[in-house]
Amino acid sequence: MADVNSEHPNPDAHSGNRLTEARRVVVKIGSALLVDPGTGRLNDSWFQSLVEDLANMRSRGQDVLVVSSGAIALGRGHLGLGTGNLRLEQSQAAAAAGQIRLAHAWQEALARHEIPVAQVLVTLSDTEERRRYLNARGTLETLLGLGAVPVINENDTVATEEIRYGDNDRLAARVAQMVSGDCLVLLSDVDGFYTADPGSNPAARLMTEISDITPEIESMAGESATDVGSGGMITKIAAARIALRAGCHMVIASGHESHPLQAIETGVRCSWFVARSSPASVRKQWIAGTLKPRGELVVDEGAAAALADGKSLLPAGVIEVRGDFQRGDAVIVRDGSGRELAHGLVAYSAPAARRIIGRRSGEVPDILGYRGPDELIHRNDLAMNRRMNSR
Repeated sequence: MADVNSEHPNPDAHSGNRLTEARRVVVKIGSALLVDPGTGRLNDSWFQSLVEDLANMRSRGQDVLVVSSGAIALGRGHLGLGTGNLRLEQSQAAAAAGQIRLAHAWQEALARHEIPVAQVLVTLSDTEERRRYLNARGTLETLLGLGAVPVINENDTVATEEIRYGDNDRLAARVAQMVSGDCLVLLSDVDGFYTADPGSNPAARLMTEISDITPEIESMAGESATDVGSGGMITKIAAARIALRAGCHMVIASGHESHPLQAIETGVRCSWFVARSSPASVRKQWIAGTLKPRGELVVDEGAAAALADGKSLLPAGVIEVRGDFQRGDAVIVRDGSGRELAHGLVAYSAPAARRIIGRRSGEVPDILGYRGPDELIHRNDLAMNRRMNSR
């Protein structure tokens, strides 16, 4: 039996705390909410209420990223493509026309709250290929550090069927995984995950809390029923699997209400997929036990002590580089006696690392000719040996 709670109403009056207490939130908005299928225009009053919710989250100090559908839906109306399924080249043309309108709408709405916005268009390979993943992650982290709200969409204009997600549910989950998000919100045209299609089965029950994606849960998913959207419950379950593995809570909730995020916070009916670990612990486990190390860094006593205190590894504390690795690869960190201290994701390639070890971070730009990270391995990318943690 699946690990679920299916009572009505939502049995956890405080489930909205998962959203209010999250450090970093990814919000995905479907086309059917953003765009009126009859007119092909933005649902402006609803959109403004959503942006107010996002602004409130920002005022609480939360990082917010938005994965926004709607480019194709806006573009098809502008180009007169009508309803029904579009051919790939028609979808790409609609995306090209609609993305301008979508980006402008986000920029204008967030500007009213003095929040900078940045458009980020990605393809499947940007989240699957290691180097492009690191570049995308670095861009998003920098934007968040500068106080901007990244608005992300799939680059439908150039993506082919073979290299595209085709839905923004899974893309949103990959973004949450990429930035170590604590909570993923899927605003949908339904109010949660049901045991069956509630439109055709009156006995269908809302699942309010799920902590494991079992074959039973998968069998309950159905297909998309709207022309403007490309997802459905199947893609939401796929997104939940990605999110839970990343230590990120996920909620499916109806977006039809005004102020939909505020409604989740106050306990509206919805379905929570509850992660059993935090993003940080999952990431550390992944670094420590999943990735194959490509090299080694040998550190001095001062650096070893700093690592034990939870600090990052700076170039000045490294005395030797072993192996041939690229930026973002996993490496082993050892002390001078050969004892394994940690596994980590290195910020420089082996050739670059060899040039900057033993030097202060401020010297790195002059040595390499460009400004890179101050750390060879940032503390967020370090998984310490358990014996070190017990010191």
